[in-house]
Amino acid sequence: MLTGMQLAVIGGDARQLEIIRKLTELDAKCSLIGFEQLDHAFSGAVKEKMDEVDFAHMDAFILPVAGTNLEGQVDTIFSNEKVLLTEEILSKTPEHCTIYSGISNSYLDDITQKAKRTLVKLFERDDVAIYNSIPTVEGTIMMAIQHTDFTIHGSNVTVLGLGRCGMSIARAFHALGAKVKVGARKTAHLARISEMAVTPFHLNDLGKEIKDTDILINTIPYQVVSASVISKLPAHTLIIDIASKPGGTDFRYAEKRGIKALLAPSLPGIVAPKTAGQILADVLAQLLQEDLLIRKEKAR
Repeated sequence: MLTGMQLAVIGGDARQLEIIRKLTELDAKCSLIGFEQLDHAFSGAVKEKMDEVDFAHMDAFILPVAGTNLEGQVDTIFSNEKVLLTEEILSKTPEHCTIYSGISNSYLDDITQKAKRTLVKLFERDDVAIYNSIPTVEGTIMMAIQHTDFTIHGSNVTVLGLGRCGMSIARAFHALGAKVKVGARKTAHLARISEMAVTPFHLNDLGKEIKDTDILINTIPYQVVSASVISKLPAHTLIIDIASKPGGTDFRYAEKRGIKALLAPSLPGIVAPKTAGQILADVLAQLLQEDLLIRKEKAR
């Protein structure tokens, strides 16, 4: 149980609703910031604006998967108002207040460090990333079907990166009958790709390996699908980039060449927000309960 905990849930999409439901069921008190257009009401949760909240007793902030942008704005689909998270706000919280986000950036890292608050990046946890790869795979398959005029079975699919999502995507497309190649840099990853019975190649050889690609799926969050790479792709190739914004593809050049390139971060929140939200809610509940137990033991 989370009885006595004061939590601020700030912005986000439909995944946050599952988190709010779980936390209030565990008896936490939640301030919902950036939710004034949400019709649903939760027992134990109150809609508030940022300047109305008493942060002096806040035990944790729950941010959306994306955290903030580089100006500190928190994205929300349930509000038209601009929601900003600043160092000044964090400094008003107790020293034990923890900030939970899916991922981070230089702005969020900077304000949490300056305010001397702990930042927990949930997507750096293996359990969250592996569970999250399931709806990511389903969303990638959905996009591949929607945006091609050929079957996945028998097509040439190239996956870039063998992280948690890359591995799951490669296995799923292989199971559907695609001829799958996976590009990676680490020798351990290349060995794992061979063990998976798909074709490995080093990313240094990307330009040579993608000449017959029908579907190119990038999971690497820096630009690997450059103009020189795109120039070697067949004209019919579909690029699906699931890396976090801004992705790893030169979208301007892809458009110039007439190659369809789709940026699709946060696929779980689009194709399966309920499941994706439940994954985050379960992990958050566990972490918050552990934190509450530690503080109670210290108080004895």
